[in-house]
Amino acid sequence: MAARFLTFPNPVNEYAARATAGLVVVLAVVTIAVNTWWLYAVLALGFLLRVMAGPTLSPFGRLSVHVIVPLLGRTRMVPGPPKRFAQAIGLAITTAALVLHLTGASLAGRIVAALVVVAAFLESAFGLCLGCVIFGYLQRVGLIPASVCEACAGVRADRPTLDVPAR
Repeated sequence: MAARFLTFPNPVNEYAARATAGLVVVLAVVTIAVNTWWLYAVLALGFLLRVMAGPTLSPFGRLSVHVIVPLLGRTRMVPGPPKRFAQAIGLAITTAALVLHLTGASLAGRIVAALVVVAAFLESAFGLCLGCVIFGYLQRVGLIPASVCEACAGVRADRPTLDVPAR
């Protein structure tokens, strides 16, 4: 039961992802402006919850899926693994911002958190998921196997895959 509960959806509604990103922009801007440890922690926790279970555990995810998207009435299904990868990058960045803030490097924490604002804004406003772009590149060069996202594997079949030695 826990395994089913802690799964990331595949596919995902792009409009739900974009709505969640919009909420992240607002929280990240408030976090930078207020500059308090617990807001950095809330921001990172949101990413952790979305990495673990998509919208299931995330208040922003649930709000997007159950309130915002139904109001918009729009659906565009896209592969889930790149979105999860993007959430993991967000988790890494927000955790770094939290650690920087906690260690007294408040300005550096704010600058790192601003990266989340930029990336989430691009996703929300334009549907440009930077994490998804990175995922696609890593898949093309062979660092992410095609089996992780078979729907993504042929997206750029016109570009040759680089042979990456096994580690």
